[in-house]
Amino acid sequence: MHIKRNIILEGKHTRPILTDVYIKEESKKSPIVLFCHGYKGFKDWGYWDLVAREFASNGYCFIKFNFSHNGGTIEQPIDFPDLEAFALNNFSIELDDVNSVINWITNSENEFSKTIDTSNITLIGHSRGGGIVTIKASEDKRITKLITWASVSDFKARFADEKARAYWKSQGVIHVENSRTKQQLPHYYQFYEDFIENEERFTIKTSAEKIEIPFLIIHGTNDPTVDLKEAKALHTWNPNSKLLVIEEADHVFGGKHPWEEKKLPQHMKQVVEASLKFIKN
Repeated sequence: MHIKRNIILEGKHTRPILTDVYIKEESKKSPIVLFCHGYKGFKDWGYWDLVAREFASNGYCFIKFNFSHNGGTIEQPIDFPDLEAFALNNFSIELDDVNSVINWITNSENEFSKTIDTSNITLIGHSRGGGIVTIKASEDKRITKLITWASVSDFKARFADEKARAYWKSQGVIHVENSRTKQQLPHYYQFYEDFIENEERFTIKTSAEKIEIPFLIIHGTNDPTVDLKEAKALHTWNPNSKLLVIEEADHVFGGKHPWEEKKLPQHMKQVVEASLKFIKN
């Protein structure tokens, strides 16, 4: 297996997009699986490396990356050393980042071009990343399959109420604690302004209804972060989609950071197996 980590891609927004590629050397070209992490996420979280290896060992070119403004840096891609970047992040930037990665991997100048099948691209997104990939798949004809893991169904519902937004606007910034690192992570008010300016585009329901490619939705019954009803909503909006509910699975399907074990937790193993089966068929 060929693994290349921390490839530096230049996106549209000043900060680099750190990218990892996992690919098994095979005679036939490997279909592409592009994975997008969620809120307060990063490409090296927990067991994502094991997930990448599992897909690559099954013949796929698996790509995972840090959103340019997720708070990581080239020197420290794990966690959130660049709080200014985190504060400047928004959905427009994340969608641009996904586009930059797709443009890069489908470019014939790219070092992997002779070993990948650019006509076969599956997007996978976890949590907030699920919302991002649903929007992207509804807009980009290059995407051939879509999978969401514990995805959100509504970005607007996650913003504070009117009173809290007024405070946010007056201060220019609010902070959210990262329960693991205890950092106070800043959001500038531009995050909300970007959403409102692009609300039609960022309404996941609208995107889900437009999806015409194969669409798999996976969610756990015991997700304390994103309720199972959000997966059911996505499925209702796109009746041709497939919904897989994993009994007793939480938001990260049994994972945590750091993940020291050599194997995936049982629930994530089910997620990966179901996803591979879906892509193959």
